[in-house]
Amino acid sequence: MSKQKQEVYVALLRGVNMGGKNKLPMKDLAEIFTKAGCGGVKTYIQSGNVVFTAPESLCPGLPAKVAKEVNKRFGHAPAMTLRTLQQMLDIVRHNPYVQPGMDEKRIAVLFLADTPTPAQIDSLDPDRSPGDDFTVRGSEIYLHVAKNGFAGTKLTNAYFDSKLKTMSTGRNWRTTCTLLSMMEALEHAHE
Repeated sequence: MSKQKQEVYVALLRGVNMGGKNKLPMKDLAEIFTKAGCGGVKTYIQSGNVVFTAPESLCPGLPAKVAKEVNKRFGHAPAMTLRTLQQMLDIVRHNPYVQPGMDEKRIAVLFLADTPTPAQIDSLDPDRSPGDDFTVRGSEIYLHVAKNGFAGTKLTNAYFDSKLKTMSTGRNWRTTCTLLSMMEALEHAHE
């Protein structure tokens, strides 16, 4: 029997270790992913970022399996979205707001669980948060909160989730780029 090819993924969990709520030690999270059949598991910061390898066949059931185990151990079931190495390369490569001299601390990516329809995208208000911008591309929303910063913008997860009928989880630009670097390192380690 031939061994399935291992792909590199990142899991992005929503709402863990936020303001003292939904506690989830990263050591335990890594263990949950390993027991679920993932390899090379590494976490990054406390907000629920996991880089790992797995056969493609494992991934459809992985979010539910992880949520069930986290709920059993910690009493909450975080939503999770997955991206492949190729998807993350495309996400980083196509950010319309990364320009020379741009303040990267004001740029983020919202990762959506589902790809919105054109009608859903059209329902978004481009003037919702004057001075801040967003671009929807595939299953991601790029944010540039030039005027209001992340604390003051009206371009929130709750807004996009309600309008697009999906779940989003955001990562700042530095975290997004670091996760891509970790994924590339894991890919090279398995070549």
